Amino acid sequence: MSNYFLTGASGAVGSAIVPLLLAEPETNIRILLRADSDEHLIRRMEALYKFWELGPESPGRARIEAIRGDATLPRFGLDRDRYTPLCTDTHHIIHCAASVHMNKPLAEARQSAVDSTQAILALARQAAAGGALRKLEFVSTVGVGGKRPGALPETWIEEPRDFHNTYEQSKAEAEVLVRSAIETEQLPVTVHRPSMVIGSSVDGRIIHFQIFYFICEFLSGRRTLGLYPDFGEAQLDVIPVNRVAEAIVAASRDRSTAGQIFHLCSGPAHAPRLEDLKAMVRESFGAHGLGVPPKLTLPRSTFAALTRVAAVLAPAKYRKALATLPIYLDYLSDNQGFDNTRFRQWMPKPQSDDAGTKQFLPTVFARYLNLRHPV
Repeated sequence: MSNYFLTGASGAVGSAIVPLLLAEPETNIRILLRADSDEHLIRRMEALYKFWELGPESPGRARIEAIRGDATLPRFGLDRDRYTPLCTDTHHIIHCAASVHMNKPLAEARQSAVDSTQAILALARQAAAGGALRKLEFVSTVGVGGKRPGALPETWIEEPRDFHNTYEQSKAEAEVLVRSAIETEQLPVTVHRPSMVIGSSVDGRIIHFQIFYFICEFLSGRRTLGLYPDFGEAQLDVIPVNRVAEAIVAASRDRSTAGQIFHLCSGPAHAPRLEDLKAMVRESFGAHGLGVPPKLTLPRSTFAALTRVAAVLAPAKYRKALATLPIYLDYLSDNQGFDNTRFRQWMPKPQSDDAGTKQFLPTVFARYLNLRHPV
């Protein structure tokens, strides 16, 4: 029997992990969720059961326990009578909870990333002290490399660097805590650094449409009247959510991965150029019956200036999107790459993205367009 403790089950990665864990009959899952009340917790769980296609009579429900708490608080905000049992029989911890908002004040970003890491490590320490803990899977991001030039290696990053946003900075600070726990306390932790997570390569499913889909709307030209900055040779590394989930679950069952860092990403050889992604997006949107305006490429500085003006003068319904656009433009401006040699050598299954993103991106686009822009 294996007891898993999972944070972030309502997020993109966590929601994809649960069905994989349930596929093993001897696995039980405790899910930590924020909720205003027990009734709110039930409603949140019912929404998740629907996404997982677990009907009221599904036997999988009996192996899921929902816990109302907050990953950013000491002991997750639980009283000792509720928290102590977690420390005595938790075998596996998967920490996926994170706020992926890039423009939060640094203090709020740190609360989400750093405080939750401290709470998770505290649980891991107590579970390890009692002999229960087998593995901790810590989900970070390739963004911890910030604006570091060149291909980011699957190692700890020690050199000073600037960051694109507070999300990257706070996750980098959280990794410092994890490194200390690995090196000084020998906690069995694997660090997973996904790149930009998108829908499943099988059917395009994802629980929430996140950053990638905002970028696709921008790349369609429909929000900028066809105006684009010059992307040059910049790439956007993306990975299907099912591949991320498969890797994390597989690592949780492989003790040899303790102490390792894996870049769960497509890698420089398979990440699409933004110009190619733009062409694919425009083609998909057009084939779906959505008008795409003629395109005009501007120097980056000119485009950035126009978006700042438009964010003030545009109709109210467009202002929020335009105001956040410079954040994403900064994120997309660097021609970064993420080495994933170690991950590709270890991953027990071949990745579908080996054949290139053209294999799965049309499926991802189709799912999004059918749900967000129904004909």
